[in-house]
Amino acid sequence: MRDPATKSARDRVLDAAAELFYRDGIRAVGVDAVIAHSGVAKMSLYRNFAGKDELVAAYLEYRDRLYWEWWDGVMARHPGDPRAQIRALFAAVAKRTTSASYRGCPFINTAVEFPDPDHPGHVAAKANKRELRNRLRGLALAVGAADLDLLADQLHLLLDGAYTSGQTLGAEGVGHAAPAAAEALVEAAVAVLSTRAT
Repeated sequence: MRDPATKSARDRVLDAAAELFYRDGIRAVGVDAVIAHSGVAKMSLYRNFAGKDELVAAYLEYRDRLYWEWWDGVMARHPGDPRAQIRALFAAVAKRTTSASYRGCPFINTAVEFPDPDHPGHVAAKANKRELRNRLRGLALAVGAADLDLLADQLHLLLDGAYTSGQTLGAEGVGHAAPAAAEALVEAAVAVLSTRAT
């Protein structure tokens, strides 16, 4: 991360928006609060973003990039071993969702704040969740699940459940149970396939 003094006005605005939107909610944070938190002039914000909706879209693009970088890092720890990748993913999710700073999944939060399916925030949230399902389906294929779509959907529900529990209950949430639940789902999906083969 670059020193804040050397960051462009756009990056300072985006950093401020990312912190405030995640901590307080997008609708609760006005443009003036973002400007004050970033330390840039109002014109700098409007020179870089046409308005709040464009800033929200940039924030979600940023969060999306960070999420997939995190995901790829988790997967890279166990190349060629999809079961270990799934275990590592859910262990990382459990750790993330029970930390004191966790404020929920930014994509779920945004979809709730902007229920209009055509709002740029809702569109970005839906795109993230579609990509998540695609990646989970890839893991289901790699692990040898009998029903790829079923296992992908089950793992997706488990992930989003852990995210929501972490948002609501914090460290007391049920995210800690996600790794064992994921393992049970994988075992069941693979067992069905081996039962069919016999």
